[in-house]
Amino acid sequence: MLSKNTEKKLQRKIRRCQQLIGAETGITFSDSPTKNIAVCNAGLSTGLRQEVLLEEVLAHNPGQLEDVYLPVGKSYCFLLFDSCESSQRVSQAMNGISRLGQDECVLLMAFVEEVPSYNTEVTEELPAGLIVSRDFIDESFEKMLMQSVNWDEEDCGTLKHRRVRHFGYEFLYGTNNIDRSKPLQQNIPKELDSLWEKLKQQHPNLSWHVPDQLTVNRYEVGQGIPPHVDTHSAFQDPIVSLSLGSDIVMDFRNTKGCHVSVDVPRRSLLIMSGESRYGWTHGITPRKMDTIKMGKSLSVRRRDVRVSFTFRKLNDGPCRCNFHALCDTFLEEKSSCRDHLLENAAQVELENVHKVYNEIAKHFSETRHSPWPKVEDFLSSLNAGSLLLDIGCGNGKYLGLNKSLINVGCDRSDGLLKVCAERGFQVVQSNCLALPFRSSSADACISIAVIHHLATEERRKKSVSEMVRVLKPAGRALIYVWAKNQEANLKKSSYLRQNKQNRKSKNEEVPVVQQGSPNDNQATVLPVHTNRTQFQHQDLLVPWKLRNVESQKADPPKVTFLRYYHVFEENELEQLCNTIGGITIEKSYYDQGNWCVIFKKN
Repeated sequence: MLSKNTEKKLQRKIRRCQQLIGAETGITFSDSPTKNIAVCNAGLSTGLRQEVLLEEVLAHNPGQLEDVYLPVGKSYCFLLFDSCESSQRVSQAMNGISRLGQDECVLLMAFVEEVPSYNTEVTEELPAGLIVSRDFIDESFEKMLMQSVNWDEEDCGTLKHRRVRHFGYEFLYGTNNIDRSKPLQQNIPKELDSLWEKLKQQHPNLSWHVPDQLTVNRYEVGQGIPPHVDTHSAFQDPIVSLSLGSDIVMDFRNTKGCHVSVDVPRRSLLIMSGESRYGWTHGITPRKMDTIKMGKSLSVRRRDVRVSFTFRKLNDGPCRCNFHALCDTFLEEKSSCRDHLLENAAQVELENVHKVYNEIAKHFSETRHSPWPKVEDFLSSLNAGSLLLDIGCGNGKYLGLNKSLINVGCDRSDGLLKVCAERGFQVVQSNCLALPFRSSSADACISIAVIHHLATEERRKKSVSEMVRVLKPAGRALIYVWAKNQEANLKKSSYLRQNKQNRKSKNEEVPVVQQGSPNDNQATVLPVHTNRTQFQHQDLLVPWKLRNVESQKADPPKVTFLRYYHVFEENELEQLCNTIGGITIEKSYYDQGNWCVIFKKN
């Protein structure tokens, strides 16, 4: 029982903490008991561990705690109980008494109405493709496997967090990969062959059943392994792991912020396939106890020495999965593509933009006749007599829409400018990176489907800067670029709908094929897009097929030209414009597969 003087000091400290936490989170504290308690002075940033807190809470209130929230990087946390009586019992037993605070300070507790929500989504649903096959082996087989590994041999490795042995190939933890040129003399023990027949019988849908690499890890109590994903290009799908000696909780996280704690019992086989293999990291938090769900309540379970047998099958080529954020093949190709564009931007634009549009100008013009309604609305909003510059005017389909304007177009393509001239439009040949117009001379600019043909961010910025330069103060500009996501707002763009298959069912991601560019007969690192499908890369070549009019055949074959595109992520165009300075963005929106921005010059 606390003295009155100690109780007063305690309440003053708690009130100071309440003010700070309330200002940061917006939560409401209560003088009366509620089902929720805020631990005001202890959290992850003070070194508090969930299982240690949970063990003491359960000692005073067994089986009545429903959840624990420890916000990342914070010096406070929250306890959620099934009733006010349970929370009040814990508060009376621990508030100002339990020494789990930093440097063994006593915990300061307070009741709260609601617990704040956090960005990290914790779910009990397993990641797609993850299978926990319980009791995959019996106790006798487990004992035999545990005894079969000699941890005293010279080739037994010791890592910071555990001891490890390898068979077939050494698993290199620095890269989560293997060196194919250095196979080991120790093959996977024959005693394990029976596992693959059983795996094949239980899960015939799996793509392989006999591995050629095995890693055996020995975890002492309190040891773990950092979150990681086994290198995509190195190993096939799935990866399987046999857990021996102790139950364990394994943490899975994806790039969207979802976190799943998976209970892996001893003698179970963990199968990571599909999304769980490629799109989630997995790891084991180093601690001596695990927090586990028991019905609606939480409990703790002490760990024992654990041995895992992790089996992998080597891959024969690059990875072509759809989970790009964790894919080494995709990231390496993206990096290689970026380097190539930085070194050869002007040449890429010459070969895969300027020359192509000269070749396809007539056919391209025949397919470009309907103006975008929102572009037409922008033009209609301009005052009569305004000077409009259409940067990259193409066949001039926007130059004659508002006849009350002074319309001037510019384009790089000789063929498209010829079409404009034949239609009586005022046009001039120029590159959008260096406009042949005086500074502060135009009332408005439009750039429709142009700057996505520029091969680097700096060149795209330069083009927008040129538009800002030629605009008068208060002049306005409209920019359209292709969006990488052609299904924003859950609606397929007209580009996707032109694929008949897309009208019938949801379009699946199509593998990207690496090939040389037929425009210059030189190899290219840029991926070639499959038309009328979702974009898989930001920098790519989009085919344009044109019939060979010089062919003598009745049904002349088509010639394929490859156009370079940088397709934009959401907010990318707006962010690019904001780096220019001297402008105010009036509107940013998505329109039929395009990201669009309207800005005004200050």
